[in-house]
Amino acid sequence: MHGAFPMNLPATNPLVLVTGGTSGIGAGVCRALAAAGHRVIAGTNSAAEIESFQPIPNVTAVHLDVTEQASVDAVLHAIDGELHGLVNCAGIIQRAGAEFEIDGFRRTLEVNLVGTMRMCVSAKPRFARTGAAIVNTASMLSFFGSPLVPGYSASKGGVMQLTRSLAAAWAQENIRVNAVAPGWIATPLTQPLQDNEQQAMPIMRRTPLRRWGLPDEIGSVVRFLLSDEARFMTGAIVPVDGGYSAV
Repeated sequence: MHGAFPMNLPATNPLVLVTGGTSGIGAGVCRALAAAGHRVIAGTNSAAEIESFQPIPNVTAVHLDVTEQASVDAVLHAIDGELHGLVNCAGIIQRAGAEFEIDGFRRTLEVNLVGTMRMCVSAKPRFARTGAAIVNTASMLSFFGSPLVPGYSASKGGVMQLTRSLAAAWAQENIRVNAVAPGWIATPLTQPLQDNEQQAMPIMRRTPLRRWGLPDEIGSVVRFLLSDEARFMTGAIVPVDGGYSAV
């Protein structure tokens, strides 16, 4: 698999790996990075998403399961050259009380938190020697508790502290680690909420900008955090929530 990601851009253009990159926020990140001239590998654990992935120039969709070390190793081994950035968007949320069961709680943490850590430590040896950046995906629930999804809330609180810890640990190696904390974003995951006026109304009333965010708006912030314009930022958790966490 070595060198298995052909793209049209020159190899000198920065290469970024985005987990969970074929749908929702992850796809928005891929679009924003590709538009800025990055070469992008979009990882997903869904064969159906790879089949249905709408082509984006210089974005290659590959199978990647962040809970399986062998899968992670295979994707990283196939990268020809250095990796300039990693964006951890892979994540799950389990509703209907599933996260109050130990198996459901454990599964959510395994994907959202342990999967993020697995990607960070596994990708680190491939990072560009001149510096690289990681952007993790936290959440507004990194700051608030949740009466419905305790596993998701706990995992995203963990992602926030993991981001700060790795930022401190790897700064001397010129590796920056930041995170975005999305609010209510219009994705297939939140479509049932968007379609339910009774549930959506309180969300919109609390959000000062009075609308749902867009995946590409998260992508724009991620693009900035990966860029040299953010070279003095590390350990930051950046809310991108329309002001939801401010009130």
